[in-house]
Amino acid sequence: MTTAQESDHHESRYRIGVDIGGTFTDGTLVDSTTGRVTTSKVLSTPSNPASGFISAVKKLLSSASVDPSHIEHVVHATTVATNAIIEGKTARTAFVTTQGFRDMLEIARQIRPSLYDLQFEKPAPLVPRQLCFEVEERVNAKGEVVTPLDDHSLNQVVNQLASSDIEAVAICLLHSYRNPDHERRIGEAISEKLPNVIVSISSDVVPEFREYLRASTTVINSSVAPIVSAYLSSISQKLVSENVTSELLVMQSSGGVYPAQSASENPVFMVESGPAAGAVAAAALGSNLGQPNVISFDMGGTTAKASLIREGQPNITKDYSVGGAAQSGTGAFGGASGYPIRTPVVDLVEIGAGGGSIAWVDSGGALRVGPHSAGADPGPVSYGLGGTKPTITDANLVLGRLDPNYFAGGEMKLDIDSARESIRVNCANQLKISVEEAAHGIIEIANTAMVNALRLVSVQRGHDPRDFMLIGFGGAGPAHTVRLAEQAGIPKVLIPLGPGTASALGLLVTDVRMEGSATLIVRADQADLTQISREFQRLENLGRKAHKQAASASGAPVFERAIEMRYWGQSFELSIPAPNRSEIDQTWMQELTESFHNAHQTAYGFRANDEPIEIVNLRLTTVGKIARPQMLKLSITDTGVSIALKGTRPVYFSEESGKQGMIESKVYDRSLLPAGAVFSGPAIVEEPDCTTVVHPNWQANIDEFGNIIIQPKN
Repeated sequence: MTTAQESDHHESRYRIGVDIGGTFTDGTLVDSTTGRVTTSKVLSTPSNPASGFISAVKKLLSSASVDPSHIEHVVHATTVATNAIIEGKTARTAFVTTQGFRDMLEIARQIRPSLYDLQFEKPAPLVPRQLCFEVEERVNAKGEVVTPLDDHSLNQVVNQLASSDIEAVAICLLHSYRNPDHERRIGEAISEKLPNVIVSISSDVVPEFREYLRASTTVINSSVAPIVSAYLSSISQKLVSENVTSELLVMQSSGGVYPAQSASENPVFMVESGPAAGAVAAAALGSNLGQPNVISFDMGGTTAKASLIREGQPNITKDYSVGGAAQSGTGAFGGASGYPIRTPVVDLVEIGAGGGSIAWVDSGGALRVGPHSAGADPGPVSYGLGGTKPTITDANLVLGRLDPNYFAGGEMKLDIDSARESIRVNCANQLKISVEEAAHGIIEIANTAMVNALRLVSVQRGHDPRDFMLIGFGGAGPAHTVRLAEQAGIPKVLIPLGPGTASALGLLVTDVRMEGSATLIVRADQADLTQISREFQRLENLGRKAHKQAASASGAPVFERAIEMRYWGQSFELSIPAPNRSEIDQTWMQELTESFHNAHQTAYGFRANDEPIEIVNLRLTTVGKIARPQMLKLSITDTGVSIALKGTRPVYFSEESGKQGMIESKVYDRSLLPAGAVFSGPAIVEEPDCTTVVHPNWQANIDEFGNIIIQPKN
């Protein structure tokens, strides 16, 4: 402990991360100097997420006795934007486009997520047809004006918008990525007449070719902007009322953060904000431990998310659809169900299997789990908050994997009898099996769906799962992680300290990132290298300007350049990091084309050295590095594992020997496990925000930072 004088002398600075999930809102407070972490977990408040947010912050400040003026910044991850789209609760939005293209959103694209599904229906456009308007103008693919913007038709549209009772407008004209002049003029005319309406123009949001994708991204940006800006301003006000006046940063889908003001203006960059935080946390943890190749597995109350991290970097994709069925990002434009977004997103697979996922027996007599979730309200049956349908949490409780008296550190008592009764009535009776067997079936079915998600991000991307370590976190993750590793063939599992709030910690180990892009579409052998150089210079100037206005928390800007390329005639591009050379010359171009051939070989299994290559888009990410809090080492003790033993209890396992049933298992208190401790399964490790299950035939040891490393015994 430091004395009062010492602590005054080294005045501590703190950072707060808050991650709002479907069931729980997690808070993490890190001391920037020592790396000490304090966590808090409160039930989410779906009707008004901001109140869950502020109660998590208040709980952190009081439990760590921190003066609000010592907070450097608050970072937030939220699913507010995604939920608005999925639930169809977006703002009333209008769409303005070039004459003749009014039905662009209605027609969308030809590709289908499931080729032979005759019942497939495209999601309804986010903007109804009567709110889509045309303006007389036309720019060609070179950016030359073919038809000047007609003032009369513009005035007509502005007047129609004024009488339409709308909250937002999205403007997307043909080829505006080459020449944004007409879009800007239309935007100014609308803002002048309707100052309270939020206007998004496609050349600002995503200045790239493919008009439908650009339009879809801009429409999503407009339709969630009123909701996100109202939400963020209510959070800012609540923080100020608690005397926290430091900067508010928001997590982006790409794994960086950006200021709340930018998030209010361009919320489309934060649609997958919550899931990205977990992948970033896993990447940082793996890199710190010298394990840059990991698969992150984050299972909360509502969904489970898997993401692959190579060389310490999560995979980033731009082919993504929001509001669709469970899917992976890469492929024919993100599987094509939902609304496509062309902003960088951490490539992850998300499935509807969380602690609150409901188990049911279908009309054919088969046991099913999910996709419906009991969420935070009413929650699993055992919470006693009015839930009646059995969930994964209830099944884990019945199997002895959770302690009914030590849930959320004992703050919440779980009702095991109601859970048993619910599983009996809803599942076991129809299947004519015991309650334990039904509960075990629920867990195994959920595990199978999650193993498929792990295979999607590894095997289906051409990676061998045996080369990776599985990091399991989220409130429900560590109870399932060892079994998933066993089924997916992953040889090593890591459970971080405070796994239930790991995503919130991920918010504090990321940098400020701002994206810029420009479309070229030119053959590599005919490219004007000075033009490429000029474009990158222009994007860097914009990045510097944005960085200056953005985050005081970060250091000088660093620029990451990438080029999206494809073989001549292909429909899809690959993103290739630019060669690390000071000058863009012929050597630079040769290195770039070789990198592209290699990347194509990895992605598709072949390279075509003689085919001409096309440069499609230039991308520039402006990164403001934020100092990482250091990892805190455990005070090493030579005491054995017995100091942490709480006792034993029967836990249900079905291991390879063919036997299944209750096995007497040791229960450990994680907070007392010393570094270097080793113990074998079957065992249960308990901590306030989560429970880790170590299966028979697996062995766990505690590293110097308190992480649990679990590997097969043989």
